Amino acid sequence: MRCGRPNAPIWSRLPDPSIPTPHAISYFILDNEERRPVEYRYLGTTGLKVSELCLGAMTFGRECDEDDSHRLLDRFVESGGNFIDTANVYTAGASEEILGRWLAGQKRDDLVIATKVRFPMGAGPNEVGLSRKHILAGVEASLRRLRTDYIDLYQVHCWDGATPLLETLATLNTLVQSGKVRYLGASNFSGWQLQKAIGISLAHGWEPFTCLQPQYNLLTRTAEWEVLPVCRNEGLGVIPWSPLRGGWLSGKFRRGMEGPPAESRVSVAERLGWSESWSAYNNEHTWTVLDALHAVAEETGRTPAQVAINWLLQQPTVTAPILGARNMEQLEANLGAAGWRPTQDQLTRLDRASDPGLPYPYDFIASAQDRR
Repeated sequence: MRCGRPNAPIWSRLPDPSIPTPHAISYFILDNEERRPVEYRYLGTTGLKVSELCLGAMTFGRECDEDDSHRLLDRFVESGGNFIDTANVYTAGASEEILGRWLAGQKRDDLVIATKVRFPMGAGPNEVGLSRKHILAGVEASLRRLRTDYIDLYQVHCWDGATPLLETLATLNTLVQSGKVRYLGASNFSGWQLQKAIGISLAHGWEPFTCLQPQYNLLTRTAEWEVLPVCRNEGLGVIPWSPLRGGWLSGKFRRGMEGPPAESRVSVAERLGWSESWSAYNNEHTWTVLDALHAVAEETGRTPAQVAINWLLQQPTVTAPILGARNMEQLEANLGAAGWRPTQDQLTRLDRASDPGLPYPYDFIASAQDRR
C-alpha cells in the first residue's frame, strides 16, 4: 500500500517520519489597508525565516528597467515578501546593481538576499567556474554591486566538473566564517553531486549546503527521482526556479493550439532553441497536464499560474517557489498563488496528470516499498 496521496512525489511514497518538512509561521501584516495572514517558512532545518514566495530578479535590467524593477520590489515587500533571489550573471551584473540601489534605501536586516556564482563574468580563463579564485572574486564583486556587506544565501549556480569539489567547499566555508555569507546553497546539481558535497562538508566540519534551487514544476518533475529526496533526507530547503516552465503553465496555452502566441517566451524559445520551446513541449503529456491545470483553475476561481505555483507550495521540502515577473500585472497575479489550498481531490488530479512515471531503479524501489 502506497504511502501519501496517489501519484505523489517519490519521497512521500517512501517517507521517513524523522525527517522534518518545511513548516510555516503565520504573521499578520498591513497590506493595502487590509490585514491578512502572510506565511514565512524556515529555510530547510535552519532558523532562517523566509516568505513562502521568493521574488526572482533575473528580469531586472533585461525585460524590466530599473524604475519598474524597484516598483516590483516595493510591491513584493508590501505584500509581505522578504526573500529575493538574483545571480551575478543575470544581465552581466546589472540585476545585482539594480537590486543594490534599491536595497540601499531599505532596512537590510528585514530582507533575505540570495545570489549565485559559477557562470562566466568575463572572457578571462579564470572568470568562470567554482575555483577558489573565481568564487572569491565573485563574492567581492556581488557585495559591491548589491551595496551590502553580507549575502544571506550564496549559491553555486551549477556543478563544475573542472574544479575539485574540496576546493569549492573549503572556499565557501571561509566565506561563512568571515561573515560575508550567512548560508550556502546549490543550484542545478544531480543527486549524487549534492549528496557528495554535503558529505564532504560534514566530514570536515564545514558549513554545508542548506538550500537547493532546482528546476521543478508540473511539467518538470524528474527532480523527485533523486535530487529532492536528498534534500528531504539532509534537511535542505528547496526554492524551485521556473515554476511556470517558461510560460507553459501561465494559462496562455490550451489543447488544440497550432503554435505559441507571437512574442511569448515559448515563441522566443522556439527561435533560439531554448529548452521550453514549442517543439519540446507540444506533446500529449503537456496537454494532459494543461487540461487538469485549467480544470482546477476554473473550479477554484484562480488563474492557471496561481494553481501551478500553489501546487509547488504543497510539495514536501519546498520552501518558496521563485517568481519571475516582467511587470506589475504578472507580479500581482503570481502573488495570488499563496494564502489558499486546493482540495485533496484537486491535488491528486494534478499529481496524476503530471506524473512522468518512474524509471529504473526508482520504479523497482517504489514497488518493493508498496509490498511491505
